Amino acid sequence: MWDKQLELTVDKLLPCGAKILAAAGKAPSDEAPSPFICLRDLDGDGEAELAGAYRWVGETFFTVWKNGADGWYAVQTLSSRKAVICDLHTAPVTSSQKFDVIIGWQADGEAALIQTRHDWPFVLTTREAGEAEPAALAVYEWTQRGLLNRAMPPLSYHKLEVADLESAAGVDGIAEIILWQQEEGGVYTADVYKWNGERLQQANDRFPSYFQQIAAQLREQAKERPEDASLWYQLASAEQKAGLPAQAVHSLATAVKLRPSSAGKWQSVIRLIRSELQTRAALYPAPVKTAEGTKWGYIDRNGRFIISPRFDYAEDFQNNGLAVVQANNHSGLINQLGIFVVGPIYQSIAPFSEGRAAVVDDRGFRVIDERGNMLTAMPYSYIGTYKEGRAVFTKVDAQGRSHYGYLDLSGTEIIPPVYMSANDFQDGRALVQVREGEFALIDRSGKALHSYQHPYVGPPGDGLLAFSETESGPKGYINESGEVVIPPQFSVALPFEAGRAIVNASRDFSENLYGLIDKTGAYVIKPEYNDINMLGAGRLAVGRAKDPSKPYIGSAYAITDTDGRFLTDFLYDQVAEYKEGVASATDGQRTFFIDRTGHVARNLPVVPGSGTLTLEGELVKAFVDQRISYYDRSGKLVWKQNTAIPLTGQYRVVEHKYAPNRDYLVYYPEIRGMANRQAQEAVNQRLRELSQIKPIDPNAQLDYNYFGDFAVAFFKNRLVELELTGYNYPFGAAHGMPTMTYVPIDLVSGRIYALKDLFKPGSDYVRVLSDIVGNQIKNNPEYSYVFPDSFKGISPDQPFYVKENALYLYFAPYEIAPYAAGFPTFRIPFSQIADIIDENGDFWRSFH
Repeated sequence: MWDKQLELTVDKLLPCGAKILAAAGKAPSDEAPSPFICLRDLDGDGEAELAGAYRWVGETFFTVWKNGADGWYAVQTLSSRKAVICDLHTAPVTSSQKFDVIIGWQADGEAALIQTRHDWPFVLTTREAGEAEPAALAVYEWTQRGLLNRAMPPLSYHKLEVADLESAAGVDGIAEIILWQQEEGGVYTADVYKWNGERLQQANDRFPSYFQQIAAQLREQAKERPEDASLWYQLASAEQKAGLPAQAVHSLATAVKLRPSSAGKWQSVIRLIRSELQTRAALYPAPVKTAEGTKWGYIDRNGRFIISPRFDYAEDFQNNGLAVVQANNHSGLINQLGIFVVGPIYQSIAPFSEGRAAVVDDRGFRVIDERGNMLTAMPYSYIGTYKEGRAVFTKVDAQGRSHYGYLDLSGTEIIPPVYMSANDFQDGRALVQVREGEFALIDRSGKALHSYQHPYVGPPGDGLLAFSETESGPKGYINESGEVVIPPQFSVALPFEAGRAIVNASRDFSENLYGLIDKTGAYVIKPEYNDINMLGAGRLAVGRAKDPSKPYIGSAYAITDTDGRFLTDFLYDQVAEYKEGVASATDGQRTFFIDRTGHVARNLPVVPGSGTLTLEGELVKAFVDQRISYYDRSGKLVWKQNTAIPLTGQYRVVEHKYAPNRDYLVYYPEIRGMANRQAQEAVNQRLRELSQIKPIDPNAQLDYNYFGDFAVAFFKNRLVELELTGYNYPFGAAHGMPTMTYVPIDLVSGRIYALKDLFKPGSDYVRVLSDIVGNQIKNNPEYSYVFPDSFKGISPDQPFYVKENALYLYFAPYEIAPYAAGFPTFRIPFSQIADIIDENGDFWRSFH
């Protein structure tokens, strides 16, 4: 609310006949214009100075007063006979410790009438669109010599904003200045300026989210005025600065089509953007939590979204410039413009290899090329990855038996499906199983080079193949001619790599006795470890059981070379393979790179939490504690996932992390913005309970691993529905147990709705819904996986969630179907149960 007393104070300090300058916008509580007056600490001494702009005897003045023992006294006055003040703001532009004065000086005539808000941190001024007279920006910093203008050389503008914009690293307490220029046809384009310690410098690339907001607003306007060429041009400018060059090209092309006379000017801009696209550096997939769930897009090396977050999931761009993305529960391929090369029509798309990728649709596996052309004439039950021009495929006969063969790059069956099993080609050869007790090494035409009469033979490595003489007997190694080189003695015998092989000396799997052997069978590393992993670069991770009595809990790893020399102690929880001379490792508390000595690599990121780091071009991708972030190679944060999900201007969902133990990690939601703070706390306490936020001993070795997360599943009007997921994995088990809970929350009342709240009091909703679900199980082949006679009806508090037009009921794994079926879910349109829905009830009205 505007302080009328402050205005009266300034009025008394002015010379007789002086008039306080004011904006045209109305003060919040008065019909009078908002005066150009401010009370801010301009010199950083902790005491606020009074400042105001006024006209007197045909001249414009700006005076600063300090408050002394005898009242207010003037300390500096700026004046001009040739210009008037059209904008006045205060904000910390050059320092977070004090406020600077931002003034717009306009030459000739009366001051432009504007509307303004004088509160920090956000100040916005606008003029009428038809006004073209520019103003000159001045940013006055208080110094020992008084107010000095830091906006040099002068900058002109037609509209002005002052705000602490959010960059990839968040807000920093320092204001940015946004200058809008009016161009031909009433088009406005904006540029962001930030103080760099010496001067105001254009910094558009640091604040793509600001321009993304502008672009989003302009897109909505373009829907209403699609024939407005100037609007499309303004949208293109915003999209370019938002880091969306592909969209900018489209918007500019639309503008040119609408106004061909401007094609020459705009086509040059199109060529500039297309040139930027052609020379663009790598793009990196990045997820953003939104009110519509998690959406994925792609950022550049500066953390700017080049392809806006609009996909359900997004994978890395491959060497061919294509990336697999998901939309509407299906996978497609996009190029670096964000344009679909292959629409989202497949259940999955495997990575490309040799210009080919296996895709899966409702008929089975097929092969496409990089343009999306279908190469296979028929679907298969399985197609592997192409290696040396061949890909393994599987056909299933009438008796349900699988037969393996090979496709060539044209998708043709080059080797027919006559084998019981088949491996990828390596060095022109592949191992296949011809029949029970017989394996063969074949060439790329299918010709058998060697045959082996053993119940088990493993793929070749360094010219040796693992084998066993009996069905479940110990394993040894033969050469490619079939001669025994290392007699059977191991329960596990992995392929040789660089003259070494990992083996398990245990005969009956009762314990883990992993070691490393050379090609004579001699131990390089004694067989006494819980596990061993090849890392490449001549290094291994040797694991010692954290708890010898429970080896399935996991290992602590040391780094060795391939000669068995230990380079470190048992320091690491996980170690990845080496790439560019370093490997990602974690000790459970931090994630970092280690060099070939096995120690933490210098000058590369160290990230709190447990996970993996990967070198991705100029950036380092961190997937740590189940969250993605990106760093430059010096360790500077470039981008991280958001932790606040805006719902409206008032409401938002904030993410919190609970990690009391290295094996217990939960991300849980908190609702903010509810007017009823007591109800809000009750809701958030319930969300903590449902998210499994409970005391966990930080030093205990748990027998399980638990991870919990959440998403906004639905939001409309005052109803937000949160999806809480969990996964409990008991160490040593075949699989863990997932959980899923939906929480529908009324943001006004704080009420968490139950299924019964959707229906009229006294209605037999349990019977009605049970009949519908039962009929779906009986008549819809989609539910053929349900255990016979397992469905006995729903419970009164059956797990459920709602969407715009339907109710969804679901069951836990194993409840009525196999584990692999996940959460059997049944969709019931509201139109089908309209007669029992309580349309006057709070639940229904919360989202209608």
